[in-house]
Amino acid sequence: MTVPFTFAATMRRGRNWYNWLMMTAMAISTLTACQQNAPAEEAIEHGTGPIDSSKARLTGPNETHLHNLRQLTFGGNNAEAYWSPDGRSITFQSDFADWGVQCDQIFSWNMDEGPISHRPQMISTGQGRTTCSYFVNGGQRILYASTHLGSAACPPTPPHGGVYTWPIYSTFDIFVANRQGKIEKQLTDRQGYDAEATVSPKGDRIVFTSTRSGDLELWTMDTAGGSLKQITSGLGYDGGAFYSPDGTMLVYRASRPQGDSAKAAYLDLLHRDLVQPTEMEIWVCNADGSNQRQVTKLGKANWAPFFTPDGKRILFASNHASTRGYDFQLYLINLDGTGLEQVTTESNFNAFPMFSPSGKQLIFSSNRNNGGTHDTNLFLADWTE
Repeated sequence: MTVPFTFAATMRRGRNWYNWLMMTAMAISTLTACQQNAPAEEAIEHGTGPIDSSKARLTGPNETHLHNLRQLTFGGNNAEAYWSPDGRSITFQSDFADWGVQCDQIFSWNMDEGPISHRPQMISTGQGRTTCSYFVNGGQRILYASTHLGSAACPPTPPHGGVYTWPIYSTFDIFVANRQGKIEKQLTDRQGYDAEATVSPKGDRIVFTSTRSGDLELWTMDTAGGSLKQITSGLGYDGGAFYSPDGTMLVYRASRPQGDSAKAAYLDLLHRDLVQPTEMEIWVCNADGSNQRQVTKLGKANWAPFFTPDGKRILFASNHASTRGYDFQLYLINLDGTGLEQVTTESNFNAFPMFSPSGKQLIFSSNRNNGGTHDTNLFLADWTE
């Protein structure tokens, strides 16, 4: 799966919060964007700093929900790691140059192998830019968004002109590939942004973000790309949606520009395939789009939401408490907006959390333990209530 204010930082992450967060990291001296360790030779070769958890403290004393935290990647920007239904594999995006890529590509990894010590299986084509992968068809296939049909080259990042924006590439479409990376189906084929796709627990519906109705709205479709249904309609960006564990609800991030000048500015950027993700709040609705309601009212950027295993709370990333703008931590909150609790405290970027199918583990991205580089890595923790 990655906020304009004083910094410019992925992903999705496309839901390219990931890319946006990585760019932010380059604009400031610190970064930003799912315990076994790689061999010491890997750390030296990649220049990513300490990886020995016996010497580098990975968790802070107040990170009480995270136990047995271990680092999975050791270089580049790695984000939006999502589990297969059986909990045995993950799919994620990375721009790690040592793996021979120029910008974000999709990879998969067998979690039984432990930390990622060599280049994983690439799922995407290696062309264009990709974002937002997710397992579909019971874990036998992986869907993701890619710009490769528009151009084999990585699309350029537009200049922000003093106001941080990130691009909504109109060449993003959603594809389904097998576990060896062969594309088997193209789910969207229209000009315009189609990305940020995730799959319902039953595996029958896909929710994604699209500009097909003139704004950045949530849509759903079946796994063949049909039965399209628009879920949201309010002016502003709606994206990064996930289903609840029982499939009855969606959680997503949304902007709602207020006032004529803010609305005009939003529409002007949208016309230029840009968005300024300065102010985002967490929203929920029923899976059919009914009963839409705002959960957070914290200000700044609140995003990358995911339901807890019991479906009663939401885990999300936010910089609302930061005085610098780029300090993102994970928080828990009840569906009615009460009970806000800070989960992470270490480093200035933690995001893209996703619980394993069993609910016992959490994978997320963080720039902790990166040896002072701009790297954002994947971390795995045992989750404790």
